[in-house]
Amino acid sequence: MTAKILGCVLLFARVSLQQKDPLANFCRRFGHQTCVIDSKLYVDGGQVNWNPIAANPTNQTNTWESFHDLTTSPAGIGAPQLHANLSKNSTIPDVSGGILWPDEVNKRFYLFGGDNFLTSPSAPNLLSYDAFYDKWDSYGTPSQGIQSPAWGAGVGISDVGEGYLLGGWLSNTSVSGWTGAPFATNSMLKYDMDQQTWTNMTGPLDNQPRVEGVMVYIPASDSGMLVTFGGMTVDSNGTTQAAPMETIQLYDIKSNNWYTQTASGIVPPTRRRFCAGAAWAPDHSSYNIYIYGGLGFGANGPGFDDVWILSLPSFKWIPYYQSVAGSGHPHHSLTCNVVGGQMLIIGGTFPMTDECDSVNTWGVHNLDMGKVSGHQWNIYQTNITTYVVPPDVISVVGGSSLGGATASAPVNGFQNGDLGVYFTQKASIAARTATRALPAATQSSTTKPSATPAAIKITGAAVAGIAVGGAIFVSSLVLGACFLIRQKRRKPLPPTPPPLIIPKSAAPDYSQTPFSPQSQYSHVGTFRPAPHFQLPTTPEPVELYGSNYRHHKSESKVELYHSSHDMRESQHPSYNFPKSPPPRPRHAPGSPSSTYSDSGTHFSGSNTLYGSPPTP
Repeated sequence: MTAKILGCVLLFARVSLQQKDPLANFCRRFGHQTCVIDSKLYVDGGQVNWNPIAANPTNQTNTWESFHDLTTSPAGIGAPQLHANLSKNSTIPDVSGGILWPDEVNKRFYLFGGDNFLTSPSAPNLLSYDAFYDKWDSYGTPSQGIQSPAWGAGVGISDVGEGYLLGGWLSNTSVSGWTGAPFATNSMLKYDMDQQTWTNMTGPLDNQPRVEGVMVYIPASDSGMLVTFGGMTVDSNGTTQAAPMETIQLYDIKSNNWYTQTASGIVPPTRRRFCAGAAWAPDHSSYNIYIYGGLGFGANGPGFDDVWILSLPSFKWIPYYQSVAGSGHPHHSLTCNVVGGQMLIIGGTFPMTDECDSVNTWGVHNLDMGKVSGHQWNIYQTNITTYVVPPDVISVVGGSSLGGATASAPVNGFQNGDLGVYFTQKASIAARTATRALPAATQSSTTKPSATPAAIKITGAAVAGIAVGGAIFVSSLVLGACFLIRQKRRKPLPPTPPPLIIPKSAAPDYSQTPFSPQSQYSHVGTFRPAPHFQLPTTPEPVELYGSNYRHHKSESKVELYHSSHDMRESQHPSYNFPKSPPPRPRHAPGSPSSTYSDSGTHFSGSNTLYGSPPTP
């Protein structure tokens, strides 16, 4: 009973700090981490802004554990329904820039790394959310020497049962007891979900520390490959360099070897804290990596509102969506998740405005990756379950929407012949079985459960403390408050309407539910937050461009911006879409008017670091 009382106290304290409803009061969310397990897209941590933003001008920690139901797309919303009723008490950290590694076989995800906001980091601990039982488990402290970085490039591969994290910042907001200057790592961490073991591995061949880039998995080679690019590299003296977007690092899982390949085509400007997602043709003749947004460098500091595709094995960059000059709304620190032939872009913060981000969809924007609808942006469709190659890629690599790409190598050949061999192979991975007992409804085969990790429980000392200080009157008040809060937090949502079917006679009304990453923004004044790597004494104000965090490394100042994530589109005649293009939301740009030529170089423009172009 006393444990339940303390649980209610923790819940009361946690909820009373926010006093907001994550659905009804939504304005923005950013810096969070996401993953997909079965038909749910989980959103963990990060920061939020509440609506109206004028009355709530500071960033707040997001303590709600939530998910989007991918089987739904309610009429009038056109995005997966959001639910914010999952279990998460105050013993579970709420971090930004961490990673979620999904394990669809065991129905759980792992939370690792990330920055703490307004609180000191706890000792390193691998935590896991049990999606079947709605509870958190602790898998304990990682192997000796493994720290908890933030803003690294990572990916979880459920089919393989492994999670990876390359680089990232170590600082007093990510590592308990850290007293030195922020430090960028050059290693890659690997976690084996079945064996529950850690491996600290070497990074790319250049051995440079790197941060704020992206990583995706593709099923090429015998056991799959990791592809990473973008972000920044950090020199030994602490100065940073933008990582050229044409420099692509690849890791072959089976051979444990790193490779570097230079991409060609129309290379996008350098950026960081953007997001990426990968999809491939049915015949694996092309692997297409979509990126969206991010923060830039120098003149491109505010960042980007654009979509690019890196197609492999041709290693060609292809522009997919460009906002009209002056009308875009750059944002960063958001996430992208590929669901069938669509990519859901969630959240982000906007350096050039303090307006809310598509409140009706809770900041969700849907990219039609293959232009199935005939457009890049469209409402989320539950019946688009497979990826097709978009016309933009077909025009560069050949083939059709189902594959058959004729460009099977880079223009100037592979820099290492091994890559040419790997891209002729398809990953062949043995099916995993669960390492714990699961109900028959979720698993067809039964295996002996592994040792059960420690559940997050209330300690005896804490219970004693509550017992000493808890009078009957106080207990009654707490229990009453707990009951009301849980009723509010766990009350069932209204029945979800059936998946939206777009009528042929009329296009949906997008004016209130923008599906491109745009909303009704206006530029306002500038705020200046506290330094990023020093724990602020007051909540940070809503970030606007000009409020750039600065990190002190030894004697040099390293200026950092935030970045964002990516989006894409698809097309296929078998789906039911409106006869005419849907109206764009206010401020949504029209189709790009720029003319591109595949010259194998950056397109025109300049960037203070690498000669990259300004924001389109």
